[in-house]
Amino acid sequence: MPSATDSRHRGDEAAIRNLIVAATEAWNRGDAHAYSEHFDHDGGFTNILGITLYGRDSFESRHAEIFLTMFRGSRLKQTIRRIRFIHPEVAIADVDAEVSGYQSLPRGVQSGADGILRTQLQQVFLKKRGEWWMVAYHNTDVKPVRGE
Repeated sequence: MPSATDSRHRGDEAAIRNLIVAATEAWNRGDAHAYSEHFDHDGGFTNILGITLYGRDSFESRHAEIFLTMFRGSRLKQTIRRIRFIHPEVAIADVDAEVSGYQSLPRGVQSGADGILRTQLQQVFLKKRGEWWMVAYHNTDVKPVRGE
């Protein structure tokens, strides 16, 4: 689906898309440091369990933990549904994520019948000193429909 971006934001949209692609590649390498590279120092994130933490250090350490355990060797695929600029320096990215090849899933989180974990991710980006930084990250698992 095309984004709600006009020509004024094309370069910024491309930069945000590149950050999402780089994060996907970092996940697929199991590289928590690279995955967290553009997460703001004071950013907040809510994971698929509803746990909210703050700061890049927390974001990175949580991902380092899951890359060594339940999501070790997993593959992430992200599809950007929409990037919307609510201010010249603030953008919201809605992303559909699929994780396969994981070791296990947390209690209460379910995959589809095909074994793929699907989530919807909303990321808020802020442009500071010419660079885009993720300041909020909210990830919700998509519950499979019965009989799926």
